[in-house]
Amino acid sequence: MTLRIFDTASRSLRDFVPVREGHASIYVCGATPQAQPHIGHVRSGVAFDILRRWLLAKGLDVAFVRNVTDIDDKILTKAAENGRPWWEWVSTHERHFTSAYDQLGVLPPSVEPRATGHVTQMVTYMQRLIDNGFAYVVDGSVYFDVAAWTASEGSDYGCLSGNRIEEMEQGESATASKRSPQDFALWKAVKPGEPTWPTPWGAGRPGWHLECSAMATWYLGETFDIHGGGLDLQFPHHENEIAQAHAAGDHFANYWMHNHWVTMAGEKMSKSLGNVLSVPHILTLVRPVELRYYLGSAHYRSVLEYSDSSLQEAAAGYRRIEDFLDRVGPVDIGHWTDAFEAAMDDDIAVPRALAEIHGAVRAGNIALAEGSSEDAAKIAASVRAMTAVLGIDPQAPQWAQGASTSEEVTKALDVLVGSELERRATARTDRDWPTADAVRDRLTAAGIEVSDTPDGPQWSFNIQKN
Repeated sequence: MTLRIFDTASRSLRDFVPVREGHASIYVCGATPQAQPHIGHVRSGVAFDILRRWLLAKGLDVAFVRNVTDIDDKILTKAAENGRPWWEWVSTHERHFTSAYDQLGVLPPSVEPRATGHVTQMVTYMQRLIDNGFAYVVDGSVYFDVAAWTASEGSDYGCLSGNRIEEMEQGESATASKRSPQDFALWKAVKPGEPTWPTPWGAGRPGWHLECSAMATWYLGETFDIHGGGLDLQFPHHENEIAQAHAAGDHFANYWMHNHWVTMAGEKMSKSLGNVLSVPHILTLVRPVELRYYLGSAHYRSVLEYSDSSLQEAAAGYRRIEDFLDRVGPVDIGHWTDAFEAAMDDDIAVPRALAEIHGAVRAGNIALAEGSSEDAAKIAASVRAMTAVLGIDPQAPQWAQGASTSEEVTKALDVLVGSELERRATARTDRDWPTADAVRDRLTAAGIEVSDTPDGPQWSFNIQKN
């Protein structure tokens, strides 16, 4: 069967034909680590992890690149507001993102490039654009010339978002140095107090869009298979990535995939709306595998409307699968059903795939009730194969190890840890730093990670596996 994916650029389902037979190359826009990750952030990680797992299951060798935007206006602002060096601030929150991905069973990327480590590639990219007549330098800043590009024969500006150029707003601070408001910064000239890197045009720091074009092509080549990211990145970020790449002479991505948002009360989950649900907090309500099940349960192109009840319903759905496999006992991974394969090949239709899994679980429970343990074991082997593709196989070592952590145990721990956190808060208020540090050290030694957030300290399991 042929995998078909919805390509945002063509707005159509297209057969997936990789650039290189037997190989798939994927670039996904990753974190801008300015604060604690919330479940809206990690939904993207889960969605593209499922895509990757399906490609691997079908026998492809997958090169999966997920970047970290480690220099950005928001990072500099947050670090300054909290009186911390920008590099410490971004490193701290990058670790939080990595921890969240790990806890939810998201496979590590093939490579995780950081923007600040690829300035050399960005300088080369800017020089190509300048040489082609699509970028210009003003007072140490370098801008992409949108008018020059749209007037050129090869221009397709607006192809991804469908926006008309006269309606486009780049979302950048106004500056008199740009030729047009539609132009966007490839390189930002040095400003007092900001970190800088040297270029032939002067010291400064990268523009957001340039980072990804340079890193994607450096690792995957001038033509690669899939570029993914959140729906909110279509414009200006991904539209400008395409413009830069095509203007530089690269074909860039053959397919564009975008996951939809997690919303609350119909609004996109974001820090500015104040409706953030951090991963550490949610993991006090459900186990990591149950959160992964929940985040992957809706089609990746559909809105996932968060509520406590929907989260608990998803957790109960996962436990039905888990309970069936527990009743059967350990079995080897078998093979998925034709219906499951058809669902996954149809633009990674996880809701249909889960329906097939639950149908198999019902059939397996009937087999057990009728005393047909052999039939039940065959069904269980197939269930393991299907859940493994989704990253939620209950008998996988990561989840089997944590299966004994029941909801009751978590609630009991929450009371005990909460008491310790209150003691730590009192010590911090009294500026008794040794006591505060001692509390945190004890919790860390017990496998409890504490994260300070605007809503107060949050805790989560961080038990290291040997």
